[in-house]
Amino acid sequence: MNMIKHTTLGLIIALSIIAAPACTTQPAGNSNTSTTPGSPSPSPAPSGEVSKATAIPVTLPVLDALFSDEAFKSGLKSKIQLTDDQIAQLQKIAADEVARLRQSNVEEQSANQSTQAEQSRQHATEAIRAVVGDQKAEDFFALARDAWVKGSEPSDANKTDKTDTATNTNGPEITMLPGPNAVPKDTRVVVNIPAFRMDVFRDGSLVKSYKIGIGYPEFPLPTGLRKAQTIIFNPTWTPPDEPWVAKMKNVSVGEKVEAGSKLNPLGPIKIPIGLPSLIHGGKSPAKLGTFASHGCVGLTTSQVQDFSKLLAQVAGGEISDKAIQSYLKDKTKTKAVKLDHVVPVELRYETIVVEDGKLHIYRDVYDQDTNNEENLRKVLEANGLNLEDLGETERAQVLEALNAMSRHPNAVAVSKPSLGASPVASPNMTPNKTDKKLGTAQVKKPTGKNQKEVVIELAGLKGKGYPAAVNLDTGTGKPAATVAAARPLP
Repeated sequence: MNMIKHTTLGLIIALSIIAAPACTTQPAGNSNTSTTPGSPSPSPAPSGEVSKATAIPVTLPVLDALFSDEAFKSGLKSKIQLTDDQIAQLQKIAADEVARLRQSNVEEQSANQSTQAEQSRQHATEAIRAVVGDQKAEDFFALARDAWVKGSEPSDANKTDKTDTATNTNGPEITMLPGPNAVPKDTRVVVNIPAFRMDVFRDGSLVKSYKIGIGYPEFPLPTGLRKAQTIIFNPTWTPPDEPWVAKMKNVSVGEKVEAGSKLNPLGPIKIPIGLPSLIHGGKSPAKLGTFASHGCVGLTTSQVQDFSKLLAQVAGGEISDKAIQSYLKDKTKTKAVKLDHVVPVELRYETIVVEDGKLHIYRDVYDQDTNNEENLRKVLEANGLNLEDLGETERAQVLEALNAMSRHPNAVAVSKPSLGASPVASPNMTPNKTDKKLGTAQVKKPTGKNQKEVVIELAGLKGKGYPAAVNLDTGTGKPAATVAAARPLP
């Protein structure tokens, strides 16, 4: 993927432009709205800490990535009146925090990941305020947030051969779909990050689904509305000035890696979707359904070729198999093909999904605390069902699954929720046992660390919800395995 400067800070600034894909944090809710990642409620910060309400709502990698974009830095000068020296100091703050996090091996230390990121957030926020002052820091955060939400077009997206592309006409303004589990009525691509799934809709119909790899927790995929306008064949890659690049063999920071090189991580095709993210190939099937990138949607080579062809079709044009093979024949020649129409790409972080009449609860992979009763209620109500409408056993199963799929499951029991009240823990139950009394079930941890979802049959959801995967491409070259009937946790 287009890997660019990343600053691993769950920085409270929703940033997004870079010379290569970076990462960003996700909103804390189970919503698919385009709000900026996680902005906790404001509260006075103790001495030495920074109020989360004024911290940066994106990751440090994203912030660092923004600084590699000249348009963003130009905006800092014209809109906030920052000097070149101030911008250089802010850029160094972001880069230093990313380096510190990488040296701490945050990627491998999942248990300490949130703490490390929070400390980096606080440190960077304090340092930024010290350089530019409180007011300009707030303006800086706002500008970064706006840049991240809107995204930007990569420089090579405009290098299009006009002989084989049509005029790219924009229709009405495209917005993020409202509400949880929203089903498109138009043509767009929907990525649900914790489900490791990408769907292509054409005129409101789901035509194909893909199993994908997502960004590492410290280089997460962003959420929000992006757009695909260009397919780039045989992309080059310029390694960013990042610690993880320094560990790579035969790769030097700033020295372009040619298209087709085995050292190029982007594969044969990339689709920019607003910096710092891409949809690109080059991944092995084993990387699908797991962390696989520095802020991008990862596909295998066969998947990205198939997706490119389909993307051109839903955009109103065509790229034939013959044309694709022609573009890829000379691996050293980069070719950019502009789509006939812009295709919206909606990046969601939904861990609770009603799909084809079943309730799917996915693991909270970015530790956003989305598997909670409040989000559960919103999803059920969006499908005409209240939590209190469920039978006692169903409620216990659902609450058990919510806990099991959280990042930090509790080995406690959950009592039957009373009408209008939240479920409460029973301190008298022993771990991993089920109370025979009505309405009480032990919350059980997942049976294995690789368990990614729980699917529960609920009679009240029959025939409702987001559509099930269609023609699922698993990246293995084989049809998707038949999924067994959904059932509650044992």
